[in-house]
Amino acid sequence: MTPTFTGFHHLTAVTAQVRENYRFYTQVLGMRLVKRTVNQDDVSAYHLFYADGGASPGTDMTFFDWHVPREQRGTHSITRTGLRVAAAALPYWELRLREHGVTAGAITERDGRTLIDFDDPEGQRLTLIDDGGAGDPPVVWDASPVPAAQQIRGLGPVTISVPQLRHTDVLLMRVLGMQQVRSYTHDDSTIYVYQMDSVGPHAELHVAEQPGLAPATAGAGGVHHVAFRTPDNASYQAWIAQLAHGGVRNSGPVDRYYFRSLYFREPNGILFEIATDGPGFAVDEDAATLGETVILPPALQPRRAEILAGLKPID
Repeated sequence: MTPTFTGFHHLTAVTAQVRENYRFYTQVLGMRLVKRTVNQDDVSAYHLFYADGGASPGTDMTFFDWHVPREQRGTHSITRTGLRVAAAALPYWELRLREHGVTAGAITERDGRTLIDFDDPEGQRLTLIDDGGAGDPPVVWDASPVPAAQQIRGLGPVTISVPQLRHTDVLLMRVLGMQQVRSYTHDDSTIYVYQMDSVGPHAELHVAEQPGLAPATAGAGGVHHVAFRTPDNASYQAWIAQLAHGGVRNSGPVDRYYFRSLYFREPNGILFEIATDGPGFAVDEDAATLGETVILPPALQPRRAEILAGLKPID
């Protein structure tokens, strides 16, 4: 079996202001907090997952709560995260972002799609983009302050910056099975579009070749990693074999309880993850009350009192 990706699974970024982060993503962007847990490798930090109303794979933007300085922007990094909406929603979002004092551009067109670029309060670079109806139908969150027709539908595209394309291109096409389908120019850089096994921004990785930039320094307002979506355990096992066959050093199987993961770095050091669709976030709490309390996977339950003592309320 030759594995493929059906799109993005999630993207994990960094915040140093977790309360403001929670307010912005739920009350301004109208996303649902679907899992309130901790970083399984650093239990002193929250790991918050924002998604659609059903906590669907492909809709999660997640954050580690780390008390670190701001990111210094540069190459060798993930530089922009697309959040998909319906085309008719963009005028609503232009007005909403302005009313909430968000640093945002006007509605414009890039790579043939209508969009709005904006920053979250810590400088996280985001884009609301017309997805043309592509991708899985979103699950509406009834409690969102954003009307159903204007709610964020999911992730994509995601843009990374590399100083040289050549080695990244080999990994993406020969090992990860993506296809380079087009290129365009933005801010004096050429951006190459790689498509996964689906059509639409939910399944496009955009790679900016930017040899003149210094390397980024990780920090708040930056992105930690991006995860690609694989549907089930059979495809996950095929990816384990595929990375081994391609000579890609990786973490080996990692069970995150809510999904299974593989981690590896592309040739310019950007962290990639492969994640399964299931079992999902409702495996250990009621789907109706996702994200309302801190939930720990079974391996961390014996340390629950210790872990909770180190966390501050976010709402």
